[in-house]
Amino acid sequence: MSAQEDIASAIQSNDVVLFMKGTPQFPQCGFSGQVVQILDYLGVPYQGVNVLASDEMRNGIKAFSNWPTIPQLYVKGEFVGGCDIVREMFQAGELQSHLKEAGVAVKQTA
Repeated sequence: MSAQEDIASAIQSNDVVLFMKGTPQFPQCGFSGQVVQILDYLGVPYQGVNVLASDEMRNGIKAFSNWPTIPQLYVKGEFVGGCDIVREMFQAGELQSHLKEAGVAVKQTA
């Protein structure tokens, strides 16, 4: 499978997918770590995809979303944004609303 196929498969197979540097257990950049903290705080089940595993994946996700930075969050197949957007949405309560409207269980509300 190509990186594009792997990316599409991950997005289709999981309600929430975070393309990140490192893993949810061991983020390897501060921005990825911030998004992991937000999702963990909200108790949202998500699939983390380590883009550092291959150059093809790291470059592929940028081309797939037409977004230049990592991390990238997808909810129900829809690209939500990177760290700054996710953090701003979380602080405004919009991320929690977006997740609930998409049918994703959220355990905490900030």
